[in-house]
Formats: sequence, structure tokens, C-alpha cells
Amino acid sequence: MLRVADKWQGSDVGRQRQANEDNYFVQAPLFVLADGMGGALAGEVASEITIEAFRAGLPEGPVEDALVQTIRRANAQVHDQATTVPEYRGMGTTCTVAYVAEEEVVIAHVGDSRAYLLRDGDLQRVTRDHSLVGELVDRGKVTEEEALTHPQRSVITRAVGPEPTVKVDADRLAGRAGDVYLLCSDGLTDMVRERDVGRILVAVDDLEQAGRNLIAAANAAGGRDNITVILFRLESVQTAAQEEGVTSEHAAVSPDAATQPTTATAAVAVAEPATSAPPPRRTAPLPDSAPRTPAASGRKPPGRLRRSIKPLIVIGVLLAFVSVAAFIAIRGVFFIGLDDNRSVTIYRGIPYEAPFGVDLYTRHYTSGVRIDQVAEARRPTFTDNKWRSLDDVEDLVTQLEKGSVRE
Repeated sequence: MLRVADKWQGSDVGRQRQANEDNYFVQAPLFVLADGMGGALAGEVASEITIEAFRAGLPEGPVEDALVQTIRRANAQVHDQATTVPEYRGMGTTCTVAYVAEEEVVIAHVGDSRAYLLRDGDLQRVTRDHSLVGELVDRGKVTEEEALTHPQRSVITRAVGPEPTVKVDADRLAGRAGDVYLLCSDGLTDMVRERDVGRILVAVDDLEQAGRNLIAAANAAGGRDNITVILFRLESVQTAAQEEGVTSEHAAVSPDAATQPTTATAAVAVAEPATSAPPPRRTAPLPDSAPRTPAASGRKPPGRLRRSIKPLIVIGVLLAFVSVAAFIAIRGVFFIGLDDNRSVTIYRGIPYEAPFGVDLYTRHYTSGVRIDQVAEARRPTFTDNKWRSLDDVEDLVTQLEKGSVRE
């Protein structure tokens, strides 16, 4: 059975920010990091709302589901404040969570904060950046080296709060005694390359010293953002049931344990006092019986009505067929336009509205590049709503993101 043998957490404002928008919550076996965005006040509020959602406790059920549900609950709360309080408009936050279960570590993640696993001296990233540059790297459009200096490297494509709902990445990793996990905000990874992060972690065995060294390295490289680091090391212990050779529901590990849901326990509530980041200076409070019809009576409708139903059924079937065919057709069409923030956006479908206010398009991808950043002569390319293939629109937007069509 796994448990947390050692841990350390710390946060630093960095060298160029006036306030710390990062927040964290540590109460083994639960570790949570949130990096707010949207300005000094709004970012701080978004990250704290998210941390408070975890501090309130996880819902019952499988751990993976509980973590995802809690992030979605936080998303709803942040989004509600962002849409109703003018000074919070546009705020959001990343959220990266690790939970140490019996034989595995469960990760839930939204945004560009990161989780790493250090095993046998090898550092592995176990989360995927939900950022413009992260997606470009995944698609092979830019290299990891180019990503470090990309002009749009700070553009987030998925976060807690900006949209009414959020997609949460979740994963379960088989644990091993001696594993060290690192959760960090991008204030570290934008300043310190992964290979250097691994080198710093391997250099010392003491987690507190390793964490302080990571923060010092980020500040030495410029400290452009807030820097938060959470570290914990795993160890393996035998339960009484395992020592006696008895298999209990809590200790059982079947050959296909990787496919079995891990159930949240009361460990979060009883393990140890929680550790959170000191609350930043705040300038505003947290948001805080009918007549029987012929059908019901079992009688058939009159003959004239029976005769009129058949043509209606045929017409209904034809309309349904045409609607389905049209829907399938427009799903293969794309166009480029602007979203409500005037950011260049790829849409799937056609730029029209059906009766009763039904849009015939859905958002496919938002570039994060505003139209006023594009040279005026090139703007019609991104506002003409011309129907194109997916390859065409992706090529155009990729060129835009790389800056080759702004001149």
C-alpha cells in the first residue's frame, strides 16, 4: 500500500509580479495547485475559489470521478463570478491535482501548470499543457525549444472558469516506493528547462532543499511569473491484512487492478492538517386528471384522422432524413471568424443561423490571436467566413500563430 513519506510545498511571487495569483492546498494524500489568470485581483480570486472547492472535501465515489467533479464544481463557481461581477470578467485558473491512492496516483488536470514523476533519476512529464504553444508542439508545428520563446506561449486554451463547462484530463499512474512527484506552476517551467528541473531534483535527496533550489533557479532566470512548487515522495507499507495474508476490500490488488476504479477514502479528512498558501492581500471579498384521449382509451382515431396521419408521417420521415443529411454535410465544412473577444477562431459548420435561433456552426479552435494584431490588409482572410477544409483553416491559423501573416 502506498503512502506519502515526505512532502514540501512553497510559493514565491517572482521578480516581476506585484502579487501572487498562485494558490495551493496540501493535505496528504491530496495535493492541489491552481495558477490564476485575468489580472492580479481576478486571477487570485479564481485560484482561491478552486482551492476552496477542494478544501470543502471530495464527493464520495471513485477518486478519479471525485477529482473531476470537484474541478467542474469549481469551474461553475468561477464562471458564475466571472460573468456576474464586472471586475472578475475573463478570470480563470489552471488546476493540477494529485491524489495518492492505495497502489496508484490519480492525476486530474486543466491548464498549463504541470505534474512530473521522478523515477529512478528520470523525470517524466505526466500532464499535457492546455495552451496554444502546447498544442502546436503536440501537432509538430513548433519544437520544445521554439515553444520557450514563442510570442503566444502564455495563451491558455483550456482553464477553469472561462467557459460554462470544462473538460478535465484524468489519469491513473501505478505507484512505486521512492517515486517523487512534482506539481508546479508555469512560473517554474517557463524559466527552467525540464532537463534542469530533473537535474536539480536528482542533486539532493531532501525535498525541501530541492524545492527551494527550483524556486531559486526560476528567479535566477528572471522570475517573470509567480512560482509554486509542490513535492512529495512515496513509500510502500504493508497493511495488517497484507501481513496476515488476508485480502480486504481496501487492500486487494487484482491482476487487472489498473482497470478497477479507486474509491475515495476518508484519508483526506483525517490524515493531517491541511497546508495552503498564505492568502494574498485582497482588495475585494470572495464571492462569497385530464380527459381520456382515443389512444388512452384503446380506441382507434376516426377514419379521416387515420388517413391524414400517413402523409404526415411520410413528410416527417423525409424532413428527418434531409436534416440528418444536412447535419452530416456541414460537419465537414469549416470557416474562420472571430469570437466575442475578437480572437481569430476556427468554426465547424456554416456561418448561418437556422430558425428559432439555432446556430449551424460550433467553435472548433480559438487561436488566441486578436484580429487587431493582424495587418489590416490581411484581416479579410480571417473575417470573410469563407467555407474551407479543415487542413486549409488549420494551415492559415498556424501561419497566423507563427507570425508569418501579420506583416
